[in-house]
Amino acid sequence: MFRLQGSKTLAVDLTGDAVKAKNGSMVAYDGRMAFKKMTGGGEGLRGMVTRRLTGEQMTVMEVRGEGTCYFADRASEISLVTLHGDKLYVEASNLLAADAGLRTGTTFTGMRGQASGNGLFTTTVEGTGRAAIMSDGTAVVLRVTPQYPLQVDPGAYIAHQGSLQQHFQSGVNFRTFIGEGSGEAFQIRFEGDGLVYVQPSERNTLGGDV
Repeated sequence: MFRLQGSKTLAVDLTGDAVKAKNGSMVAYDGRMAFKKMTGGGEGLRGMVTRRLTGEQMTVMEVRGEGTCYFADRASEISLVTLHGDKLYVEASNLLAADAGLRTGTTFTGMRGQASGNGLFTTTVEGTGRAAIMSDGTAVVLRVTPQYPLQVDPGAYIAHQGSLQQHFQSGVNFRTFIGEGSGEAFQIRFEGDGLVYVQPSERNTLGGDV
């Protein structure tokens, strides 16, 4: 069972089952636990090669046993996401943990210009269970409907779920209107029906403000 201890620590209660978590994110545990590093994020050789080629980095460990494990990473804020047979798309650096029964993968998301830290591929988490995602500051969950598409700064994007299509657009910069824009500018446009998670800060980018 996933539960939050405050807003920056995840507690996972295990009763003989397992959890997958970002390698090095466990800060404490009680009970009896066994730990195993999962090559390539649990996808074997293909997943490992894909991540090396695309820059989508996710090193995962599996924790199995009985007791409670506590996870945190650089005092990041943590949000819980519940999946009911659907798929979560999340930046690898923002994924803290997931139920062991959830499938992780890598998917092509399209051209994002010259942004770094959120490359052409992103991590997927699929199935029924819970995942924990991290953000720099409290995450904001935004609803997208067919009537109301959403424009997002790629540097603030964390994750999305639902029946959404994403398009990468150039030529418009959120900072242009306040005179701070420079270089090539991009945004992500989401259309359809679903949820988008953003953080109130931006990753460092390459090739101009994004």
